[in-house]
Amino acid sequence: MKSILFLTTMLMMFPFMGSSQIIENIDEVTPFHEELAAIRKAEKWAFINTKGDIVIDYREDLVKPKTDASIPYPYFSDGRCLIKKMKDGILYYGYIDTTGKAVIEPQYLRALPFHKGHAIVLKITKEELGKNDLLDKKVVSYSYDEVVIDPKGAIKAHLAGPEHLIFTKEKLKKRPTIQSYFLSPNLVAAKTKNNHWKIYALDTSSN
Repeated sequence: MKSILFLTTMLMMFPFMGSSQIIENIDEVTPFHEELAAIRKAEKWAFINTKGDIVIDYREDLVKPKTDASIPYPYFSDGRCLIKKMKDGILYYGYIDTTGKAVIEPQYLRALPFHKGHAIVLKITKEELGKNDLLDKKVVSYSYDEVVIDPKGAIKAHLAGPEHLIFTKEKLKKRPTIQSYFLSPNLVAAKTKNNHWKIYALDTSSN
């Protein structure tokens, strides 16, 4: 009788013995994208897999894309997630892979999440024009181009630019915005200087 009572008690407890709380004090939990979900503690984000394991630890450089109000949190698309890095008071954007490694170092003035194998970014170009002998300084000019890149960072299409850029942290507090957007995985609509539009077809054969 005692053995039956013990077995019954254990069977009743079994569903609860198989589960445990693994992550505590989370401020925000987001849906899964590509089998990874972002979780937030204070101002830091991390990623968990479908088993609940933290696969990318808490960090401050993960970006919440501002272009998509329906996804106001960091997420992976095409195996890439946006990151940011401050250098000399200027913010740059790049991408990590699903291991947390920076596969495209922060270098863009602006950047969008990947969409079916491509992303639109503002790429900065620095050109040395010469030297000011009086001040003993190099004369440098900056510009930016709106381009499409692949997940390795290779440029696949030039959409607009170059546009002159005053490269100081004061001027870049209000930085240029990305004007182009994807119509489909292989079509991009880009705005021209005269407020017309061009449609570009991307080569998706290598993706």
